[in-house]
Amino acid sequence: MDVVLNASQSVLSIIILIVLGYFLARRGFLDKNAASLFSRLVINVSLPAMMVYNVLSFFDREKLYSSGNGIIIPAASMLICYFVAVATAKLIKVNPERKGIFQAMFFASNTIFMGMPVNMALFGEQSVSYVLFYYAANTTIFWTLGIYSISKDKEGSNEKIFSISTAKRIISPPFLGFLTGLLLVILGIRLPRFLIDSCKYLGELTTPMSLLYIGITFSAVDTKKFKFDKDMAALLLGRFVISPLVVYALTLVFPIPGLMAKVFIIQSAMPVITQSAIIAGAYGGDQYYATYMVTLTTILSVAFIPVYMLLISGI
Repeated sequence: MDVVLNASQSVLSIIILIVLGYFLARRGFLDKNAASLFSRLVINVSLPAMMVYNVLSFFDREKLYSSGNGIIIPAASMLICYFVAVATAKLIKVNPERKGIFQAMFFASNTIFMGMPVNMALFGEQSVSYVLFYYAANTTIFWTLGIYSISKDKEGSNEKIFSISTAKRIISPPFLGFLTGLLLVILGIRLPRFLIDSCKYLGELTTPMSLLYIGITFSAVDTKKFKFDKDMAALLLGRFVISPLVVYALTLVFPIPGLMAKVFIIQSAMPVITQSAIIAGAYGGDQYYATYMVTLTTILSVAFIPVYMLLISGI
């Protein structure tokens, strides 16, 4: 009971910031331009700075080499969930115009906008290094296999899974920040204190701006246009049950530290990756379905997090 209570209290601050963003948007203090600004600042400024700071703060060469094989579990779990999603889409006859986005949302989670603040609230700053491993796998697979699947929703698409455009999406500012931090650790380079502090202060903007962004997004979604159907039920099952179960099963096959296992399980059970809605619209897919599922899974994740904390407390 204490585990559930502590987890619920940890998530409460996250809920407050999301609700604040929602009401500020409804009252006209924030709008889609503010959401766009927050998104750009997080992706291009605060998150890359956070990546550099956290990698330098929580890794050294020895820890990096000993933990590096931990990326096997998130990568393997996403590939397994992708093939489960493909089979599920065929079994329940998912609408062809949303089959690709269904598959991408099934395996890819919101590792940064929700995953980072949730893990920091639940496990503290020591969890960040493991969050970054999951992020690296999630980003790479979503921007290759995920994009390829989404592009197929539009008839006549010629998108290739391996292309220059795909490579550009993977090599994003946050990913470059992550790689920069790793390179500095591997080379044994120590940045001056003023640069490390600057990265820290910028990185601390990530969580509040991310959560306000989600609240603003909620305010723009008309839920009355959607009816709950089998596609949505299957996607919820994939996000909140199948994905964390697959990760847990893999931790039994590939033993890893307890905290790393907990972080990976929580990351795998996070809401649908936020970029899925944007990408669905860019490729002519069902962006409204994607936006609704991003919103719905984000809301439901708040209820599921205390349950996961109770279930994984013994790991």
